[in-house]
Amino acid sequence: MSKKQQEKVKHSGPERSVVTTNRKARHDYEILDTYEAGMVLSGTEVKALRQGRGNIVDAYAEIHNGEARVHNFHIPEYDYGTWTNHPPRRIRKLLLHRGEIAKLANRLDEAGLTLVPLSVYFLNGYAKMELGLARGRKNYDKRQAIAKRESDREIERAMGRAAKRGGK
Repeated sequence: MSKKQQEKVKHSGPERSVVTTNRKARHDYEILDTYEAGMVLSGTEVKALRQGRGNIVDAYAEIHNGEARVHNFHIPEYDYGTWTNHPPRRIRKLLLHRGEIAKLANRLDEAGLTLVPLSVYFLNGYAKMELGLARGRKNYDKRQAIAKRESDREIERAMGRAAKRGGK
């Protein structure tokens, strides 16, 4: 393979570097649909995110006056910032298409649905947030999900052991 072909293979897909994920959301909620939203950030917020700092565990999103916004998204102050640093927990605007916002607003009016941030990442240099339209799980639902995951792991292990025995 020539160098040009190798370069094409390396850069064939969009470059995505994950800053933070919300694993607790996938445990506490049943994710019905996902959306990708851009974020309106200041310069020091972007620099802090590029350092890999940020926390979305307690964050939630809402539709207010036709705008999507995220609350409790903690981006710590940039280490080398001066008086221009940002407040760590300010309300940040999310960038979605008008049709997506209208669709989300209608769905959020249903009982029990909420908009939860799942991850924050950089895609081709732009900060993005993956949002999940979610329904809260009850405790017994969580236990069932854990039991299913563990049984799937056991099945995979048993199949792996059987494949090893059969191949020898």
